[in-house]
Amino acid sequence: MAGSAPASLRDLYTTPSTAWSFVPPTLPQDSSSNSSHSPVAGPSSSGQWATRTAPNPLFDLSSSLTGDDSGFDIATLAKDLLAAALLQYATSAIAQPWEVGKTLLQVQWVPRDPGDLLGEVGADVVEDEGELSDSSSNENDSYFADPTTDKPPRAPRPADEGGYIIRQSLLEEGTQPEYSIPVGSADGTWGMMKRLGRFRAEGWLSLWKGLLTSAVTAGLSGVLQPAIYSLLQSVFSPMSPYPYPGDTASVLLPVASQVLTGFILSPLDLIRTRLIVQSSVPRHRTYSGPIDAFRQILTHEGGLRGVYLHPHLLIPTLFDCTLRALVPLTLPGLAASYIGLGSNLSPETTPVQWQIAQLLGSVVGALVVLPFETIRHRLQVQTRGTARPLKACVELRPAPYNGMVDAFWHILTEERSDLPIKPPTHKRKRRRSSVKGKEPAREREVEYVEEESESWLRHSGIGQLYRGLGMRVGAAAVVFVLSLISGSDETDAGWAEL
Repeated sequence: MAGSAPASLRDLYTTPSTAWSFVPPTLPQDSSSNSSHSPVAGPSSSGQWATRTAPNPLFDLSSSLTGDDSGFDIATLAKDLLAAALLQYATSAIAQPWEVGKTLLQVQWVPRDPGDLLGEVGADVVEDEGELSDSSSNENDSYFADPTTDKPPRAPRPADEGGYIIRQSLLEEGTQPEYSIPVGSADGTWGMMKRLGRFRAEGWLSLWKGLLTSAVTAGLSGVLQPAIYSLLQSVFSPMSPYPYPGDTASVLLPVASQVLTGFILSPLDLIRTRLIVQSSVPRHRTYSGPIDAFRQILTHEGGLRGVYLHPHLLIPTLFDCTLRALVPLTLPGLAASYIGLGSNLSPETTPVQWQIAQLLGSVVGALVVLPFETIRHRLQVQTRGTARPLKACVELRPAPYNGMVDAFWHILTEERSDLPIKPPTHKRKRRRSSVKGKEPAREREVEYVEEESESWLRHSGIGQLYRGLGMRVGAAAVVFVLSLISGSDETDAGWAEL
């Protein structure tokens, strides 16, 4: 080839036309002529796609979906989807008992004086004191009375239209509903879990109420949030005035995507809360499952408009979702700069300081988020429209709340924080008879002696806004220790929530 040079350059004009033709590899006659031109198209195209790595959206369970050039395999896709669903269900099953215990603690109504239900016992107390004083003043007359005569009967207890005695105290065992756990019997998430499992009307399987709804919500959230974030990023990033990744745009878009995801999935969160709170007794159960709950809520509570746009549901959802998204992105850096760790932390350069900042941000974030989460759950268990009131396995407030501010105010002013409540003991003093009829007889006194000394927690409901705080702090501490031991560099490892 090198010795026989062409006489004119015109002979080389026709050979490039065959280099770009797609010749099948089975033709051996063109192999020699195309050997110099085949590396131009082949390796360039193959090298361009061979080095690209796309993350697998199905929890990195298989790489066949992204590495197969022949197209999607339906069987492999079905297996990956099934594996992802089982993994999400198992993860939700592990965390669901703690979620059930925390939710029941948050919605439980614990008044300051459980023996004074709705403030209607005051008149009865005055009446009883009058009866006692009359009996004590007529003590000498009753001394000479005929013992065979019948005593005047006591006034009957008030009853409702069905003949059932009206409940006057939350501590009365006779009027305690069979499906309701005694008020103030658990002081923490673990205590409520044990109380629920040992309660006759519930049982240990009740710790997994709402499990399917929780798994579906978590799975859909993991799919919708990245999709919405990618959509927002493609729409707003080209016109964003913040070119650097550390500016406001890097915070607004993730927060907006999580808020939109929480708003779209808010009916599922409503159904999950009600399934957790309702009684497990079949004759007192309101919903037979998530589909029945969704159908009844749409029928009796205003349809989709009432589910999404009712002020008692929309405003708490926006507050809760915004804080859940904003707190992990801002509080760790603020906490690190406040204690002197520095503001420019990264898991690669300063892993220990980064984990400490994550732990502090988790604790402070729980203090910020929990009150709004409690108020949201209390408003979710209130039925609206023509729906029947929910028969819950814990005590709920008899009167409904009128919004977030009203719920916050009544929790602080009418509830107590010192749990568990110990029932009062009755202490009777002996009656002293008059001496020779000259001294008036002393009235019989009945006192309620509290077992424990009163504290400021008894007169404040601030503790009711932070039910589940110990569980959050404990989970953050466990994640912190495990990250130090394993050396994990995940940026959101410290924000794993139960």
